[in-house]
Amino acid sequence: MNATVKLGAKVRALRRREGLTQSDLAARLDISASYLNLIEHNQRPLPAHLLVKVAQVFKIELDSFADDDATRVAGDLQEVFGDPLFEEHPLTTVDVRELADNPSLSRAVLALYRAYRSSSESTHALASRLYDGRDFPGVNPAHLPSEEVSDVIQHNMNYFPELEAAAEEIAARARFDRTDIYRSLVQYLGSRHAVEVQLTPVSRDRGALRRFDPERLVLSLSEMLPPWSRQFQVAHQIGLLEAETAIDSILKQSTTYLTTSESLKLCRIALANYFAAALLMPYDEFLRTAEEVRYDVELLQHHYTASWEQICHRLTTLRKPGASGVSFHFLRVDIAGNISKRFSGTGIRFARFSGSCPRWDVHIAFLTPGRIRTQVSKMPDGTAYFCVARTIRKSFGFPSGDALMAVGIGCAVAEARKLVYADGYDLENLEAAVPIGTTCRLCERLDCDERAFPPLQHGLVVDQNVRGRSFYVPAEVASRSAEQKISAAKPGRKSKRATA
Repeated sequence: MNATVKLGAKVRALRRREGLTQSDLAARLDISASYLNLIEHNQRPLPAHLLVKVAQVFKIELDSFADDDATRVAGDLQEVFGDPLFEEHPLTTVDVRELADNPSLSRAVLALYRAYRSSSESTHALASRLYDGRDFPGVNPAHLPSEEVSDVIQHNMNYFPELEAAAEEIAARARFDRTDIYRSLVQYLGSRHAVEVQLTPVSRDRGALRRFDPERLVLSLSEMLPPWSRQFQVAHQIGLLEAETAIDSILKQSTTYLTTSESLKLCRIALANYFAAALLMPYDEFLRTAEEVRYDVELLQHHYTASWEQICHRLTTLRKPGASGVSFHFLRVDIAGNISKRFSGTGIRFARFSGSCPRWDVHIAFLTPGRIRTQVSKMPDGTAYFCVARTIRKSFGFPSGDALMAVGIGCAVAEARKLVYADGYDLENLEAAVPIGTTCRLCERLDCDERAFPPLQHGLVVDQNVRGRSFYVPAEVASRSAEQKISAAKPGRKSKRATA
């Protein structure tokens, strides 16, 4: 970790959480209170030796400093100011970072930009409907609640010890039969809460995969749900009934992010889903099994009767201090490239306001439906990741057709050897790693044949007499890139498989 990185806000938050004064913490760190005050206000960097002491004092792992809120907000702001709207008002990285150091102002700017995007997209949608001559019920707003819930999950690094503890306590008391977990969960729900679970024929489910009637105490599950989804929904209902206190506590601590009633409802659902995963896949056992099979997602699916997405989700939550697993990021996209779920447990930057990089394996997975894709990818700053992705198919009957999405997870290349998928890769040589970026506007690479927009740093350069491989890639840049690739592929050079 960079010894000069400014983590003052995080240190201040940890100190206040423990009820310590600046003098108390300064004494434990063997520094003066005035020096600590400068650190907390980012007027002095947090040196590496003090970073280690802070981690020891608060009994946290150094990894918890890797996703500093200010760094994440700065990334969001950089993407915002990458919009062509601001081309006449260029800001430097220092400007953006200084703005990110003011959390309240930063969130206000992000909220304003979301409102602008929502208004712009709604106007386009409205114009399109008017042009088509169709009636419309209204203009749909942007999915702000889902963004706010994503912020809560990211802020907590997708690890909620209160829910883990609640799931462990219930599992110890109930003694579920893991060989027939669905039956055990249904029996527990009935004996503990007098809730009856009924399977509803597709012809009578009224489009609801799950419906709970609090008056009749009946949980209706559609027969359309596969076995792993049925047991997950029963576990979800147990979470809503028995982990309510833990969920309410998390929601209360997250009011900074959750600004609407819909956001609160959606976050409650997300937290109940987290509980369900913790109940079905107990933390310590799941981590041990994952390490034994070297994070083979398919083997974990068979062991826990779970879906690919459920296993990938659970893998991102293994962040218990002193007993953590590989740090993964998570991404789910549809065939149009829309990101419906995301979590960065590795520090990788995801686009929030525009399309993502088409070179990511999670997009390439659509070329080979059902097949596992692996990839070594490298960001413009040189950070490298090992990624695994595959498509998932959801079908609700022939008339409805199939819903095809892709789910991908990834980790830092330094941890890739723990994954069975990395066997056969030369992870020491990253020359052949697939170059990726966050978005075209923020990516500095000029030699990308798949570029959809000119980079913010260089703008659009057009020569009417020369046409390169891409409209946004100057021909001479593409030529140099091709020569370099040919040179790298000549016999005698160390080669490696970068994607499969």
